[in-house]
Amino acid sequence: MQKITVRREDFVHAVEKNRNGHRAAFEEALEGYRYRLTVELERRLRDVAKGRAIDLYFNLPEPQDHTDDYDRVLAMAQMSIDDEIELTEDEFGMYVMDQWDWKRSFAETTTLYGGGRR
Repeated sequence: MQKITVRREDFVHAVEKNRNGHRAAFEEALEGYRYRLTVELERRLRDVAKGRAIDLYFNLPEPQDHTDDYDRVLAMAQMSIDDEIELTEDEFGMYVMDQWDWKRSFAETTTLYGGGRR
């Protein structure tokens, strides 16, 4: 199947659901990232005070927020005068199935920090 036509209402609902899930995962990961970064900074400050060598490299990937990707698609759909929207297979995968190119990297980072203050 190359293209599909979906009801705009169903499309908006699916993208909103995916957006809200993404945003919640990002916010939780950001909280975990900030916690881990704070712990690491405090440890290094203790090392500075004790005259130890300091590693200035932080191996803590920062969570990336892609909420704007969802918001752009939602705005386009909401402003459309059509009741139906035609999607390619790739567009359907991204917008409805939530299978973006950046999804794997995002999932790895959110898994790393997803526990918040663990």
